[in-house]
Amino acid sequence: MKISESIAYPAAPSDVFTMLTDEEFQNRKCVDAGALRHDVAVTPTGDGARVVTHRDLPTDRLPDFATSIVGQTLSITETYDWGAAQADGGRRGTLLVEVKGAPVAMRADVALSATGGGSTVSFDGDLKASIPLLGGRIEKAAAPAVIAGIRSEQRTGRAWLAEGH
Repeated sequence: MKISESIAYPAAPSDVFTMLTDEEFQNRKCVDAGALRHDVAVTPTGDGARVVTHRDLPTDRLPDFATSIVGQTLSITETYDWGAAQADGGRRGTLLVEVKGAPVAMRADVALSATGGGSTVSFDGDLKASIPLLGGRIEKAAAPAVIAGIRSEQRTGRAWLAEGH
């Protein structure tokens, strides 16, 4: 299932990248998303960075058939691999979201680009559930949670920037 979303921030791409690769921001993002448990690792990769978060989320908002597959908690690993800054400060990267114990993953291209007066982070990816007969149903059930996660990150990021970090 295709997922294309964008997050707008009132800051330059360099400031947004600094935020996205800050461990304290990543920790706050996990807490704000309702994580029951989480850990974060940010690793510089030349002129880019790798950001990995592991979080356990409650499954109380998932349909019963999905909960029967993943259980009472959803263990998610989110990996961003960001490349070097471009001339305008923008960056390109990839995002991989994996669900432990379930054959569900999202792979996306991510772009951080300058927009009039700020920045946009765009996601263009595919959410796949490789479960015979139920894959499409699971993708449709998971898509709102993925989009809600992106929206939660936007709220956390806007608050973070407004606080002057």
